[in-house]
Amino acid sequence: MYRDGARKSIWQDEIKRFSTETDLSQLFSVAIVGGGITGVSTALKLQESGEKCIILEAANIGFGTTGGTTAHLNDFFDTTFTKAIQDFGLENAKLYAESGRDAIAIIEGHIDKYKISCDYARKAAYLFALDEEQEKKLKSIAEGAAKVGHEMTYVNEIPFPMPFKEAVCIPGQGYFHPVKYIKGLCEAFIRLGGEIEENCRCESHDENEDHVILKTSKGEIRAKQVIYATHIPPGINVLHFTNAPYRSYAIAFTLKDNKYPWELGYDLSDPYHYYRIQECDGENLLIAGGEDHKTGHADDTGEHFSKLENYIRQYFEVETVHYSWSSQYYEPVDGFPYIGKLPDSKGKIWVATGFRGNGMIFGTLSSQILHDMIITGKSKYQNLFNPTRIKPVAGFSDFVEEASSVVFDFIKDKIFVDKIASFSEIKNGEGKVIRYESESYALYKENDGTLHLLKSTCPHAACEVRWNSAELSWDCPCHGSRFNVNGKMLTGPATKDLQKVFPYQKY
Repeated sequence: MYRDGARKSIWQDEIKRFSTETDLSQLFSVAIVGGGITGVSTALKLQESGEKCIILEAANIGFGTTGGTTAHLNDFFDTTFTKAIQDFGLENAKLYAESGRDAIAIIEGHIDKYKISCDYARKAAYLFALDEEQEKKLKSIAEGAAKVGHEMTYVNEIPFPMPFKEAVCIPGQGYFHPVKYIKGLCEAFIRLGGEIEENCRCESHDENEDHVILKTSKGEIRAKQVIYATHIPPGINVLHFTNAPYRSYAIAFTLKDNKYPWELGYDLSDPYHYYRIQECDGENLLIAGGEDHKTGHADDTGEHFSKLENYIRQYFEVETVHYSWSSQYYEPVDGFPYIGKLPDSKGKIWVATGFRGNGMIFGTLSSQILHDMIITGKSKYQNLFNPTRIKPVAGFSDFVEEASSVVFDFIKDKIFVDKIASFSEIKNGEGKVIRYESESYALYKENDGTLHLLKSTCPHAACEVRWNSAELSWDCPCHGSRFNVNGKMLTGPATKDLQKVFPYQKY
């Protein structure tokens, strides 16, 4: 299995190709663009209801964040219940709390119904404060949870070796192997008559009166409804200014003392650190994550792996680091995901985005919401997560800040570009955006001197990409599109590759 980065995640061995022998000229009931947990879960749910569905995946199933998640299953969220009450009111916050329980129930239902072996387990979670500031934050979180009826109990001990000020235990949380899980969903989907077309990039859509025409790398595909389960939809619309792309880092390692904390753990640092265990090839591995930052906004992405590893080594007896990888998620400006009709759509195009660090939960919940809205015309969550919602208080300042950040990045990168006289000025193993003879280029030089030269302008909204040394990719700081050293698109919303000037020439 391939994924959208140069580093291998712990999940990548557990997949196969899923493309079916498909007549792409037929009219599908629903075309689902994206083969991660959101797309696969939604396709299965609709196929179960008798719809003729096809999953269109630009690379392979699990290529994106589903193949790079740490796969915590929580019914408490990055946007706290206290914040939800403050911005959306108590009743909406209670509904928000209900959404997490619904999502975990859907996952358990799939595992039971389709006999999916995916290392699923229910575990208690521990949320702990490391200093006085975090202690205040924890108190606020616990108070909000009590108001919506979510159980959090103060405890005197935690199964993690960090010294802490206060901690709560949250029962009934869980984890699983995300790729084994979606593999099981894909197999069930195909048995029910669903179709999967991998290596099929969707480039644009044309929404007609009775169907949608998707223009793809394999020709035009027609469907009555289209769902973009691609993290952020293609094109340019309001969602690209109400969601900001972020990178998160993860490391999986063995411990010398064999003292593995089998529960889930989270501190309240900003960004926070999180922990879980996964058995891999008969060996227990502790997965730790954190060091998040906005995509394209780190001078040295490799340094974030170093910071995470150094932090872990302060508290754990690390033996061997087996895996280290990063993945992408989107932060919504008001804290809630956007699930429903695509803004400016005529009613046949749907979207799910803005999951923060809770992608396994909201990706799963999206399947129920989108299914209900397509089949019955309504969902109990349709107003809460409406992509066209406008909250003048909740998230408005963040909306302004995010829009300003995009404009600033666009202008700054157009002006402040390194000028070079010769390609020899670039060191081996270095990537840099340069200006050469009045043009801007993305230049990467391999350790053997091989150059990869691309036009540096992202085809999505004409921002300039930036080098990601940890994943050997070119990342757009505006909306999160990412490309490999040869310019091939790894992550949307771009639908085209960076323009290649030349590869494989030594200087």
